[in-house]
Amino acid sequence: MLSIIVPVRNESDNLEDLFNYFSNNLKNINYEVLIINDFSVDDTLDYAKKLSIQKSQFKVFDNSRKGLGGAINLGIKKSLGKSVAIMMADQSDDINDLIKYNDLMNSNSYDAILGSRFLKDSKVIDYPFQKLILNRIFNFIVSLIFWNKYKDYTNAFKIYKKEVLLEIMPLISESFNIFLEIPLKIISRKYNYKIITINWTGRKKGDSKFKIKELGSKYLFTLIYCFIEKNLLNIEK
Repeated sequence: MLSIIVPVRNESDNLEDLFNYFSNNLKNINYEVLIINDFSVDDTLDYAKKLSIQKSQFKVFDNSRKGLGGAINLGIKKSLGKSVAIMMADQSDDINDLIKYNDLMNSNSYDAILGSRFLKDSKVIDYPFQKLILNRIFNFIVSLIFWNKYKDYTNAFKIYKKEVLLEIMPLISESFNIFLEIPLKIISRKYNYKIITINWTGRKKGDSKFKIKELGSKYLFTLIYCFIEKNLLNIEK
């Protein structure tokens, strides 16, 4: 089974499209979708529960540890699949890439598939220019510090073996920096991973929860934490 974790905060406008996004396109896959409500102040939680009644593959949970990191941790613990994908509720990621991820995981011995928007054949649409430039600079710095070829840590859309996610616990990041912590631990501990192209489209409904100014210190904390783990503690799989 493939478990798909989707954290949501104030995403009521996207929910119906999100449910159809999965149910209409994953008919040939054994999957579950874990909708993790992250302290929404609109009707996201109630609406998600209502929509999930008619769709057995969808499960709704309410996050008790505020923050995106808490939502991801809860999703991992509640997931039942051998593989776990993380996606965002804005449907910015291509569902065909998810199918490709899953096929690669099932037919190979990879511990993780890491998608990158910045490979030559990847397609990126409606990415705000300022955010794109800052993203490229940040990812270049991270790849330089950790001496690896991966350059899209800030994108959530990746797939992992669940047993590997459990092995790299605890995941201590509280916000979007969890999307930096997980692949850094995967790469630093020398798990078997593959980097592939993906297609990405900017959000069409609702507001982005990614705030660059607010997250700078959190990303710095995660970088220092993972650097210490890799170079001083020498933790490997």
